[in-house]
Amino acid sequence: MHKSFLEEVVAKTLEKHSSLSDIVFILPSKRAGSYLRDILRKSVRKTIFAPRIYSIEAFIEELSGLKYATNTQLLFELYSSYREAQTGEYESFFQFSKWGQLLLQDFNEIDRYLVPASDLFSYLSSAREIEHWSVSEGQTPMIKNYLRFWNQLQDIYTLFHTRLQRQGLGYQGMVYRAACEQVESYAEGSAKDQHIFIGFNALNKAESDIIQYLLREDRAEIFWDADPYFVDDPLHEAGYFIRSHSQKWPYLKEFPLQGLQDNFSSQKHISVIGVPKNVSQVKYVSRLLQQEADTQGSPLSKTAVVLGDEGLLNPLVHALPDTVGPINITMGYPLRKTPVAGLFNQLFSLHLDQVSLGWYYKNVLALLSHPYVALLQPGAPSRGTLRIQQLIKERNLSFLDREKLAKEAHAPEELLSLLFFEDSKDPRVFIDKCSELIGTLKDHFQRQEQFLALEHLYGFYTLFNELKSHLETYSEITDLRTLESLYRTLLESETVDFRGEPLEGLQVMGMLESRNLDFDTVILTSVNEGILPSGKAHNSLIPFDIKRAFGLPTYKEKDAVYSYHFYRLLQRASKVYLIYNSVPDSLEGGEKSRLISQLLSDPPPNTVVEEHFASPEIHPDLHLPISITKDALLTKRISEIAAKGFSPTALTNYIRDPLTFYKKSILRIQDLQEVEETVSASVFGTIVHDSLEALYTPFLGKYLEAEALDQAKAGIDQTVRDAYARNYGDVDISQGQNLIVFHVIKRYLERFITMEMKESERHKIKILGLEKDMKVPVNIPEIPFPVFLRGQIDRIDEYDGVLRIIDYKTGQASSGNTELIEWEDLVREEKYNKAFQLLAYAYMYYKENPTSGMEAGIIAFKSLNSGLIRFATKTSPRASAKDKEFTINGETIESFEEQLSRLLREICDPGIPFSEKSA
Repeated sequence: MHKSFLEEVVAKTLEKHSSLSDIVFILPSKRAGSYLRDILRKSVRKTIFAPRIYSIEAFIEELSGLKYATNTQLLFELYSSYREAQTGEYESFFQFSKWGQLLLQDFNEIDRYLVPASDLFSYLSSAREIEHWSVSEGQTPMIKNYLRFWNQLQDIYTLFHTRLQRQGLGYQGMVYRAACEQVESYAEGSAKDQHIFIGFNALNKAESDIIQYLLREDRAEIFWDADPYFVDDPLHEAGYFIRSHSQKWPYLKEFPLQGLQDNFSSQKHISVIGVPKNVSQVKYVSRLLQQEADTQGSPLSKTAVVLGDEGLLNPLVHALPDTVGPINITMGYPLRKTPVAGLFNQLFSLHLDQVSLGWYYKNVLALLSHPYVALLQPGAPSRGTLRIQQLIKERNLSFLDREKLAKEAHAPEELLSLLFFEDSKDPRVFIDKCSELIGTLKDHFQRQEQFLALEHLYGFYTLFNELKSHLETYSEITDLRTLESLYRTLLESETVDFRGEPLEGLQVMGMLESRNLDFDTVILTSVNEGILPSGKAHNSLIPFDIKRAFGLPTYKEKDAVYSYHFYRLLQRASKVYLIYNSVPDSLEGGEKSRLISQLLSDPPPNTVVEEHFASPEIHPDLHLPISITKDALLTKRISEIAAKGFSPTALTNYIRDPLTFYKKSILRIQDLQEVEETVSASVFGTIVHDSLEALYTPFLGKYLEAEALDQAKAGIDQTVRDAYARNYGDVDISQGQNLIVFHVIKRYLERFITMEMKESERHKIKILGLEKDMKVPVNIPEIPFPVFLRGQIDRIDEYDGVLRIIDYKTGQASSGNTELIEWEDLVREEKYNKAFQLLAYAYMYYKENPTSGMEAGIIAFKSLNSGLIRFATKTSPRASAKDKEFTINGETIESFEEQLSRLLREICDPGIPFSEKSA
């Protein structure tokens, strides 16, 4: 490998300067400074006074005489300035924080590029007024407030500056503007110092003016980390900024660019690899590193993994092979991705969503399911949480208060005190409880020697201490919502640092951290549009055209920055792997980056560029229908069910899919019990059935009369409420969807009874039975144990002397489900399940009460106008009503018994397995 850029700079500096005590090195980042310090240590052969090494931000801060304020301080000071500037109503801090960060970024850019703020704000407010200009005289209050805001930006900016200046603080742009104003006095006060600027590219106006002043005064040198390959090409984006400096800086018109070397034309091997999705990229990187370790040996000190998307750090850390040796990760692990963050996020959600009824059950269950909650309970760790979970599901509770948790769930006091505390809307109380929770967890982690968890916990300890400090300093934090917003802002920037030797082994870093650093082997991930480069995101209150007019950077300049970093990373490397996500996704980047397309269409000299695709080896698991053989135990279980009685529903489950029958009836696997916030279809049906039974019980053995039915109608409201209470637990039906469903059920019943009233005036209807339980034997000689059929008939009545078996359905039903052509279809086709159920009920009634003829039908509440949808047999699909046979007689019962026996023989036959029916 050639000398690295920093090695070349050090060599030239040592040639020119015999002493380094008056040398000040300024680099783009602290990390590059660490590398420079190490190179100096290796290069200097005698004891010397070390030079001063600064990152550009630290150098500017020293020049300005101001200190950088934290982002939180800036946000609060900006809010105070906004309130002071407002003449009318102003937003709360929580509302302001949503756009205040954007305003802060704009102020930052205005100052870093030394734009006359008053001119820009005047221009901006005039532009907004023109946008809302109208021939009509009046403006709405909303438009007036909107325009007032733009007119007040100058006042907010001035007040913000003044407030920070008084405290000796500043945001980045303000510090840069102050440094630019102080550079002359700084130069006079440090007359002996010689400044060496190393590896800069995209400079803002303040940086540019400071560097040019020191160059003019012969107090500085500047080394550019670039290659003639892209600097000399007038169309190449990567050289855009350096070409611009060459054309505009008087110093560079007189003196050539230092540091440029033709490294890009040296021999390289670039592999462009398309890999589907992010996790596959990480797995592929792991495989590449394993190959590199096998080829080069460990440690991989000349290899860097550069993450285009830093969100891949977590999966990468878990995928790195053990053989790569020492690893240095320059990025911290985001604190927001630790298990402790999950606990506090859930705690905030629990109390933010609390209403007068109590805590929302989903938030309670989510919090209790966190593994650290079990540690808060002495003795049996999960007993308290299990009791609460059981109470919620058994009582169908959508909300819980502290009293229910204490008295009914018998939740431990420790759990109630730390998680379900009162006055949680008070930010001070909430922070104190969080600190108490941290203390409790700390004791446990120390006893268990869980050092990583302690490290995470310490991050939250400092975070909540900072929140407490802000709470005492700023009066704007008045509610939990504002506190949570501030908590998330702080959490977003907090990291847990990885411990490692910064200059040894494999280097894992983000794109910006790679500045000034050179490696033999570079693995760059997520080289997709929207990531590298980042695309046309416009996070600013200042429109694009006004930015261009005042010389502020736009996405075009940002693209040139990414292009420079990309090509600079490649210029001294001999082996490069560019990995991109080959499955475009709006959340994970777009198509292959234009930077890759540029390399493929115009490869550098002496460079081999290969493109291929990689994908994980997939062994498809072909789904074969599941088949369950009936052994002795299974046959015994079937005989037990047969003795108890097969229900029509169980038998239709078998017709639909034998495996469903096996799971539900044989294994008794029920659907998971969950809280029903709104009435499910099954509960809806139960409430309707219960209500009808209660309303019609007084008519048992009697003929229906319109007047009596009208009186029954008046009791529908209370009857439905009682049915709700029996079947739906302590759920509030006075609001929301439950109220709508309550009125839907009432409407169904009212319409049905109205229909019955009309029918009773024209026909004689006598109620013979309601919700009648039936159980009859089915004699099948081939089955060596007794078999029964059981069920519950919703209603038995006489209609003008004709016996009717009626089944209520709250779902859909039509004559197509109840009219049969071929008897074999009854146990073969799922569509005839309703016909099967009607015949099963008729069969049971007939066995106990033989009759010459009866009818069976469905009353479907979703299509009441259809009346009774009767069972019928017919000879063809298009048979007319007169060609259909609606009467169920002995012959019909025999035909059904034949099909029923066939079905039961199949279920009970040990030689026929329960086989899954393919869709």
